[in-house]
Amino acid sequence: MCFCHWDPDRIVCTLAGSWDHWVSGAESAAEAMEWCKTNATMRAKGGKHLAWLLTKGNGTLIEDRNIQVSRADDVTRRIIGAASQQHQSIATIFVPPLLSVVNSIKMLSVFSKAVAGRSVTPLRAVAQRTVTTDAKASHVDPATVPEKDDEPFTVKLNEDAFETYMLDAPPSLEFQVTKAELKKMYHDMVTIRRLEMASDALYKAKKIRGFCHLSTGQEAVAVGMEHAITPDDQVITSYRCHGFTYMRGGSVKSIIAELLGRKDGISYGKGGSMHMFAKGFFGGNGIVGAQVSVGAGLGFAMKYWGRKNCSFALYGDGAANQGQVFEAYNMAKLWDLPVIFGCENNKYGMGTSAARSSALTEYYKRGQYIPGLKVNGMDVLAVRQACAWAKEYTTSGKGPLVIEYATYRYGGHSMSDPGTTYRSREEIQHMRSSKDTIQGLKMRLLDWGVCTEDEIKALDKDARARVDKEVAEAEASPEPEATAENLFNDIYVPGSNPKTLRGRWTDETYTYPNEQRAKELRD
Repeated sequence: MCFCHWDPDRIVCTLAGSWDHWVSGAESAAEAMEWCKTNATMRAKGGKHLAWLLTKGNGTLIEDRNIQVSRADDVTRRIIGAASQQHQSIATIFVPPLLSVVNSIKMLSVFSKAVAGRSVTPLRAVAQRTVTTDAKASHVDPATVPEKDDEPFTVKLNEDAFETYMLDAPPSLEFQVTKAELKKMYHDMVTIRRLEMASDALYKAKKIRGFCHLSTGQEAVAVGMEHAITPDDQVITSYRCHGFTYMRGGSVKSIIAELLGRKDGISYGKGGSMHMFAKGFFGGNGIVGAQVSVGAGLGFAMKYWGRKNCSFALYGDGAANQGQVFEAYNMAKLWDLPVIFGCENNKYGMGTSAARSSALTEYYKRGQYIPGLKVNGMDVLAVRQACAWAKEYTTSGKGPLVIEYATYRYGGHSMSDPGTTYRSREEIQHMRSSKDTIQGLKMRLLDWGVCTEDEIKALDKDARARVDKEVAEAEASPEPEATAENLFNDIYVPGSNPKTLRGRWTDETYTYPNEQRAKELRD
């Protein structure tokens, strides 16, 4: 969305929305309009709608309508023409076709009143400062970086790393970190990226069948979160779970073997992409949003047992509209459970943008009576700081918290979704080239003197070699035997299973093996 205000004394152009740029100082109305047309990335093709609004400087409405245009230039000429005729202050907003026209018009009306002022500050007040998605949005004085890997030093995040809802203050922008931890974060993200690339290749080679959801581009969420918590904290997420499984202790071999349906898979080849588990990690869940209420239950367990731990119940922007999410909010707040509800907002669901499916896309405000925090999910350090702060908040008896991770997925929703029918290739390339979480951390490690070029190359090489080796081992893993024992084992916690399992008819029953035999099957 592009905001443009012009009058004889000043011109202010503002590009708001996805990329969060603020620009001012155009020398003419025509230049201002051209800047908006170019930077708003409008692609007004035949049959598409654009909403536009013109006002006088005092906010009086001149024109407010939806129009059909064949080219963006048509809109630009009409607006400049209207500005020339009025000889007064003109406020204009271009609205790309993917945005909701109704919500856009509401914002335009507020904006038109704000520009009546003589300062540019009302623009930020009305449009609101948006959390950045810059992967390099943190700073360090290189002179303060110690030589030893285990000595801490101070990192400072940008002011736009967080937004809050019903909180007295955001997390501190300054925190301590070590060179060793930064190197580990980088290695973890590269490993997950290579893991997902291998999964993509195996799926396209038809070695992986069924559902497969990749998190390429979103690595900072899983890595930053895990570096902020302990193994005793509980995590549950949706079907986009490979990175979380790895960070919770799963090996590349066990994850790939699971995708291939092999015996060495983390779920013994029975679960596939959406059903992976590890200690302190409860999946991997295939039903949209169903895991959120279970995550609230994990928080209840922590409180019931008196542990100083929390649970992270993760879900996507699509699942944020599911009813059980709000039911979980209610119970968590009613009992002040140590639960962090984490919405990974990658901006798109299955075939559509979040703006076309959600009336309120500020997901951190969805808790209503639960405080919220929005964090730059492309910056692993911002995620780490947010999660560490959130854990302290929830385990101190203050109750649940909603975190929205502003992130981005490069691929489609799943392997069956090309991911380019509802967004442009240029948009994806823009994020890859300028917002990539791995490249962002890499540049900081180099700029801060944490790593040399050779050290970065060594980390990349090690991650690549490790993934390649474990993928080969996973492919060599045998398939599980097609027996009733393998099918019915691992359904119950050992010792809690019934003696027999009833089949489809009276004579079809399965007798569970004793614990020793069950262990032999698992081994």
